[in-house]
Amino acid sequence: MSSRRDVDWGCRLKAALTLTLMSVGSLAMLTVAVLTAFQARRFYTEAMAGRLGRWSLRLWGIRVHVHGQPPDTGQQCVYISNHTSTLDVFVLIGLGLPNTRFFLSGFLRKLLPLGLIGYLTGVIWTVPQSFPERRMTIFKRAERVLRRSGQSVYLSPEGQRVTTGSVGAFNKGAFHLATNLRAPIVPFYIFIPPEIDPGMGMCARPGRVDVYFRPAIDTSGWTLDEMVVNKDRVHEQFVQWDREYRGR
Repeated sequence: MSSRRDVDWGCRLKAALTLTLMSVGSLAMLTVAVLTAFQARRFYTEAMAGRLGRWSLRLWGIRVHVHGQPPDTGQQCVYISNHTSTLDVFVLIGLGLPNTRFFLSGFLRKLLPLGLIGYLTGVIWTVPQSFPERRMTIFKRAERVLRRSGQSVYLSPEGQRVTTGSVGAFNKGAFHLATNLRAPIVPFYIFIPPEIDPGMGMCARPGRVDVYFRPAIDTSGWTLDEMVVNKDRVHEQFVQWDREYRGR
């Protein structure tokens, strides 16, 4: 019983320290943004936010090993990954993906530090699948912004944390964007061992997370008529990687 209380208090302490770190970091980012007239976005998005993500993971004793690396050729691309855990948000921030905006759940902006970081880094806030018309509007606006800016974008085709131990069904949004933008898809797989994975919670245990970048997928010949077929083909690749990395 005492051990369980110690774990709970340890989790609460680490959560409080994480919130404090993110709060201080978001204010530092805001200061840099104001002093540079919001013209140093890549610095505070990739360098500053990236450090915040990595430092937050270290508080929990999480080591991230990245296999391969995202391309930084200046070409616009659509990054996608599986999404199994609360840890994913910190892993994604810590990767410092080059010149990239993120689709994240609008729920996260209620957490003041993440809301401020999201504003500064240009996060595209989404709504649940139960609001299809609002989601369609959000994706159309995002496509216009991305076409104009030439920035890359990250989103999880699963659309939510999938804690079943397997890859969830894919939504069409990422593939619709990639097809219309003629942007290659850069897939990567995040492997969090079950024994350290907090799932929908925050209490991660110390351990190692592996991120595997896979070769880019050319979409230059894709059409919207084939979108479902292409989506299913990429989904099958993720299922195969899931089996490979989980040793099943």
